[in-house]
Amino acid sequence: MTSRHVAVPRPRAARHARNPRTHRVLRGVALTTVALLAFGVAGAAAAFTRLQGNMDRVDISALVGPTPQVTRTPDPDDPNKGLPVNILVLGSDQRDGVNAEIGGSVAGMRSDTTILVHISADRQRVEAISIPRDSLVDIPSCTMSNGKTSRATHGMFNTAFATGWDMGGDMASAAACTIRTVQENTGVPIDHFVVVDFAGFQNMINAIGGVDICIPNAMTSKDAGLNVQAGQQRLDGATALAFARARKGKGVGDGSDTNRIGNQQRLVAAMATEVLSKNVLSDLGQLVSFLDAATSSLTTDSGLSLTAMTGLTYNMRSIRGGNITFMTVPWAPAKSDPNRVEWTSEADTLWENVAADRPALGEPETPATPTAPTTTAPPAAGATTPPDAGAAPVQPTPAPTKHAGREAFTAEDTTAVCPA
Repeated sequence: MTSRHVAVPRPRAARHARNPRTHRVLRGVALTTVALLAFGVAGAAAAFTRLQGNMDRVDISALVGPTPQVTRTPDPDDPNKGLPVNILVLGSDQRDGVNAEIGGSVAGMRSDTTILVHISADRQRVEAISIPRDSLVDIPSCTMSNGKTSRATHGMFNTAFATGWDMGGDMASAAACTIRTVQENTGVPIDHFVVVDFAGFQNMINAIGGVDICIPNAMTSKDAGLNVQAGQQRLDGATALAFARARKGKGVGDGSDTNRIGNQQRLVAAMATEVLSKNVLSDLGQLVSFLDAATSSLTTDSGLSLTAMTGLTYNMRSIRGGNITFMTVPWAPAKSDPNRVEWTSEADTLWENVAADRPALGEPETPATPTAPTTTAPPAAGATTPPDAGAAPVQPTPAPTKHAGREAFTAEDTTAVCPA
């Protein structure tokens, strides 16, 4: 993918001291040293080789073309401060091999889940923005790896992935056409992409021992193989995947893709909470185990190497759930078809903020300055105090429940209320 570093003149001594390559080398040395201490020479080499070989990588740079150029003002105190990273996460509906055993055998490949993950330059803010598959967008002309070229059209967002796969016959064409579509409709440059299949998703959930999530009502879906009871549940990989895939069934919702997005966001938030609570990002043994599961069924661009992935994860080790926000592109039913959606004007502002590395929903409001408490004059001499006088006990204000899929929420927010 295209580099977006900004060159800024500086003294020779500072140039050496702040050289980003030097920082990457030092960070790599530090991680390697810790790995050696934890696993020994043979163990560290074996772990690295296994993880490196797990992922399938494809070079899509020639198919994507130049990324949108975003002007950024360098930090005068630190010209080499890290740049934001935008990763397009695609859930593939691949139905061969192990995935056919999970979801049934179906020819071809589709992608019904798309999340643009924005990681801020200071590595203190993560925003996961879901793009509904039924969004009506402009799909540009795409060149495939076999040289074929598709026509530009206006249609459902997930058509881009399907067109790339059907015409190009490979993941490079499918991913590249999706990325071109995202960049054209958002103006956000995509640095990397990750495709996760059914088996990979299950493996990640199982690697962290399952996830806790509130199920407000019993849910069954024959198509997805889901059957869970109401209450606080701990989902294993297979059940979590069924929960993420379910769209139709008893207690599942209205059968729409936008409703399913809310369940998927709640599930990913539960995963984030589990990973943070177990200190997976700072515990090398747990991190390697998680990455082994995560990388076993991933396809990524050639630039997202294991070293880059580990370095990015390591630099995010101090992030907390309150800094991970989940949201959906602002949308409304399409005027041309009520079964499709179109983005509202609020989406333009959201994408502008993401491209400029500002909080996607805008800067949070500054809390009002508290006013001084009012004082009450003491009772007059000889006055009696009623037996029930005095301050009433303060009742805690219940946390508002956010509507996942329609409202933005963080990994620490309440998105469902379970029966007592």
